[in-house]
Formats: sequence, C-alpha cells, structure tokens
Amino acid sequence: MTGDWTRGIYAITDATLLPDDERLFAACERALSAGPALLQYRDKSTDADKRWRQAVTLAGYCHDTGVPLIVNDDIALAVRLGARFGSTIGVHLGQQDGALDAAREALGPSAIIGATCHARLDLAERAVAEGANYLAFGRFFTSRTKPEAPPAPLTLLGEAARFGLPRVAIGGLDVHTMRLAHEAGADLLATVHAVFGADDPAVAVRGLQASLGDAARH
Repeated sequence: MTGDWTRGIYAITDATLLPDDERLFAACERALSAGPALLQYRDKSTDADKRWRQAVTLAGYCHDTGVPLIVNDDIALAVRLGARFGSTIGVHLGQQDGALDAAREALGPSAIIGATCHARLDLAERAVAEGANYLAFGRFFTSRTKPEAPPAPLTLLGEAARFGLPRVAIGGLDVHTMRLAHEAGADLLATVHAVFGADDPAVAVRGLQASLGDAARH
C-alpha cells in the first residue's frame, strides 16, 4: 500500500449504478486514478462467479495503484483475494455479516477490517475489542443507498474519538455534507453516489478531495 489509507475519500461501488463489468471496471479505474483512500467492492448478489471475476479485477487495479480494496460483507472472498494480493485486501462487516475476530484470524494481522457501528458507541467498543481497524457510523444525512438506515447525530463522531481508530462517516455524503462530517470528526468520508453516480468518477473524487483540503491527501 502507498500513502495513508486512514483519511480521505472512501469510494463504495454499487451494482445498480454499475450493473455490468464494463461500467464497473471503467468507473473504478477512473476513481482510482484520483487517489481515494479506500475502494470498497459492494455486491449483494448470489452470483459467486461474477463476484469473483469483478473482485479479482478490482483487486488488481487497487494493487497497481496502492489503494486498499475492501470487500463488503464477505470474509471468504476477502481471504481468497488476500491469498493473491496480500494485505492490500480487507473486509467490511455489518452487524449480521460475521465475527470480526474470525475475520482477523482468517485474514491475518495486516488486513484492514472495518465494522458498521450505526449510531451506537457500544457497537464501536465491541468492534475495537474484536480487532477492527476502523469504525463506520451513520447514516448522517438522507441516503439513497440505505434510506431505511437509522439516523445518527454528527456529535457521535466526536464522541467516538475516544476509541483511537479512524472514524468513517457514511450516509448521504456529497461535496456539501462531507465537510460537515469531517468537521465533526470523520477521518474517512464514505460515499457511493457522489463518486459512482458522477459522469467522471476521477473528477468527482478530486472535487470531493478539494472540498476537504488536507484531510483528503494521503
């Protein structure tokens, strides 16, 4: 890995916005060229062949650019990719997606493991104890990806500083709301639509980075 993955733009793919290989790969190549902190591959389908094909291609792009690839909710896929690409592969787990300590054992000490904590500091405390590398909170604003997610107050980000891990803000983040989340304490700003809903993901990433100033340079 090159640079500091603990702050900046956290770009998350979406199977609705990027419904086929061609669009997914082209968009991710463009986004990666602008140097986001992290890229997450998120696909909830049950098509294991498609998920492997897409994930291994994105892992290659990430390896070449030095940006870690985080696999959403699939420890087995992350382990399979990690065997080929090493510690540039990590995993993000929701509350129903497997145990963090099991993921750590499977992926090794160098892998990046993130945890969904919603609006709850008790979940964050447990994630820290189980070996998480970052804590994701939200939604903070109206989300098109997860409109049903419970809202979280921005003050939560400041309260979570006590855990000493990078804090990820997610939910409705765009060029306007990202600065609010960053000023409230977010280290990583996670977004789907602000990057992959844009005409040019590279331009979008650079615009988001510019809105954050030094926080986006890693």
